[in-house]
Amino acid sequence: FILTIATTFFVGGFSYSISIMTILLAHEMGHYYMSRRNGIPASLPYFLPFPFSPFGTFGAIIKMRGTIMNKKTLFDIGVAGPLSGFIVSIPFIVSGIKMSKVQLITEDMAFLQLGDPLIFKILQHLLIGDIPHGYDIVLHPFGYAGWVGIFVTALNLIPVGQLDGGHIIYAIFGERSRLVSGLSIVLLAILTVFYNPGWLALVIILLIFGMRHPEPLDSETELDGKRKLIALIMLIIFLLSFTPSPFPALKTEKNGGIPI
Repeated sequence: FILTIATTFFVGGFSYSISIMTILLAHEMGHYYMSRRNGIPASLPYFLPFPFSPFGTFGAIIKMRGTIMNKKTLFDIGVAGPLSGFIVSIPFIVSGIKMSKVQLITEDMAFLQLGDPLIFKILQHLLIGDIPHGYDIVLHPFGYAGWVGIFVTALNLIPVGQLDGGHIIYAIFGERSRLVSGLSIVLLAILTVFYNPGWLALVIILLIFGMRHPEPLDSETELDGKRKLIALIMLIIFLLSFTPSPFPALKTEKNGGIPI
């Protein structure tokens, strides 16, 4: 925990560190609360430092012991994390955009250019309006933490294997979810070729850990209408959070800033 605070502080100072840690904590505590509510023992979150990276952290995990009884429990646990993380990310995005500067971008500036998820485009338009040609937003650390938060949400909602999206899709489709997982890998491979080669690392990791999902004890009971509606909401959240090219360009010269 302390080491992750240090690595995130190195990336964006105190404002970024406290905000990204809050978002990650919300995500994992969503899983923790829903696990304990369903009688499944779970540890408190373990934060994973990731020095010399754009994020300063590799996220956080909790360890769950015991067996998941049915698809409803699997669905509830899978949904709770990304939903909590997304909700907590939004205030940081809003406050971050409000505190950001619209600045003329020159060739001697150094900045990490970020892709624009749909939720960012919507909030930017509502809060700032159109950005003049040649200008960009130099993003406040709160806004960057919010961007990282919804990026993590999108990654976790990819419907493959042991990701949260894998839990959700298995709870909906059962063994047929392998078709969705296979299609997701193919789409990520297409993104690797045509949009951003950085997706290749995720494809390799997902293939190494596999696309199969362990069955709950009761794999026959289907989800009720309320959970199917929540699943639709999670699909909308994924579409709002995902960007095919998270880091379109990396420029490194003299000055600093993280525009979106």
